[in-house]
Amino acid sequence: MSEINVIKRLLINMHCCRCKNEFGENSIKIMRNEKGLLVFQIKCEKCKKCFGMATLGLGAEELAQSFEMNDKADTSELSPISYDDVLDAHIFFQNMDENWSEYIKRRPTA
Repeated sequence: MSEINVIKRLLINMHCCRCKNEFGENSIKIMRNEKGLLVFQIKCEKCKKCFGMATLGLGAEELAQSFEMNDKADTSELSPISYDDVLDAHIFFQNMDENWSEYIKRRPTA
């Protein structure tokens, strides 16, 4: 899967917060891609607002692999995300400190 396709997969159902335009392939610019890091810029083609995004702990290749794993996962037994789940996640991220990298769990490579 190409870097652009990986990012497009991340942006499914996302749109510009300013003008609500959907992001297209021409909206994406790869700034940096290395093992464990993918940094890209998204620029709305309609209103020209820029957004920066980064994945830490996952480069494009690792991210593509995680998509493949998710596609194969059996989610039939999972319950929908609740309001309390969202609140718990918000509190978790709000309380992260400068040692945030300790929270990233790395999968062992085969």
